[in-house]
Amino acid sequence: MKVWIPHEQGVRLIGEVPPGVTVEVAARPDALPSDPAGVRFWVPPFLAQNESASLAAKMPDLEIVQLLSAGADVWVGKLPERIVLCDARGVHDSPTAEWVMTAVLAHLREFPAFARAQARGEWAYDGHAPTDELAGKRVLIVGAGSIGAALAARLAPFEVSVTNVARTARPDQGVHAVEELPGLLPHHDVVVLIVPLTDQTRGLVDARFLAAMPDGALLVNGARGPVVDTDALVAELATGRIAAAADVTEPEPLPAGHPLWSMPNFLLTPHVGGSVRGLLPRGYKLVGEQLRRYVAGEPLVNQVADGY
Repeated sequence: MKVWIPHEQGVRLIGEVPPGVTVEVAARPDALPSDPAGVRFWVPPFLAQNESASLAAKMPDLEIVQLLSAGADVWVGKLPERIVLCDARGVHDSPTAEWVMTAVLAHLREFPAFARAQARGEWAYDGHAPTDELAGKRVLIVGAGSIGAALAARLAPFEVSVTNVARTARPDQGVHAVEELPGLLPHHDVVVLIVPLTDQTRGLVDARFLAAMPDGALLVNGARGPVVDTDALVAELATGRIAAAADVTEPEPLPAGHPLWSMPNFLLTPHVGGSVRGLLPRGYKLVGEQLRRYVAGEPLVNQVADGY
C-alpha cells in the first residue's frame, strides 16, 4: 500500500508507519514519484486547487483523501463516491484565531495608517486623536465550530461580549442560527466570518447583510472569499460607513487595479491565516493518526459531510 504526501518533512512528522505501508512524496501533480496505482491514502498539497483534485481520477486504488486545510470546498463533489474525504479540522484553530485577533486589533488601533506614515517618514500622532479599542466591543462570530471556539477563548480577556452563530441554533450552548443574523447584525461592532464555503454560505454577506451592520463596524473575513459578495463590499466600503479586513478575496488573488487595493478602510493579507511554522507538525500529526486508524480498520475523524 502506498501513501502520497506533499512534504519531505512529512515522512518524519507522520510518526510510526504501519507495516506494509510505503510513504512517498508527491509535491506536485506534474512530478509524481511513481505509478498512481497502489496509492490508497493521499494527502494533497496545502490549499490545493482544482488541478490537484482532478489527479484523484488517475488513482484507481485511492480510498482516502486527507486534507491539510480546514476547508474542503475545492474537493466537495469532485471525488468518486468510493473515496472518503477528511479535512484538517483542529489543525488551524490557533493560527486562524490569531490572524483574526491581529486583524481586529490592527484595525482598531490603526496600525495600517501608522505603517503608511512610517513609510513616509511621518510622526502621525499629535496627542489629540485617540484610536479605538477592543475593550467593550460586541463581537459576532459567524461560524461556531472549533476555530470559533478558539477565537472566543482568545477574545475573553479583552473585555468584550461574544455572540456565536452557526448553521443551526444550539440554544443550550447559546449559539444562534444563521437565520437570526438580520436581527443580530445591528447590535455588533465586529463581525467575524469563519464559516466553510458551501452552497448555503456562498454570497452570505451581501448588500443587505452589510447594510444591517452599524456605523463604524468592522467585518473580518477569515473564511473564503466567495462568502462575501465583492461588489457589495466595495460599494459599502466606498461610503466609509464601515471597514473590513480579509485574508481571502473573490477573485483570489485580487487582480491589479481592483478598487479594494486602495481603500483606506480595507486591510488585506494574502491568504496567510493558516501559513504558520506549526502547520506541518500539527497537520502531519493528524495525518499519522488518520493513517494508523485507516490501516487498523478504525473510523476516521473529520470526515466531510454536507460540504464540510
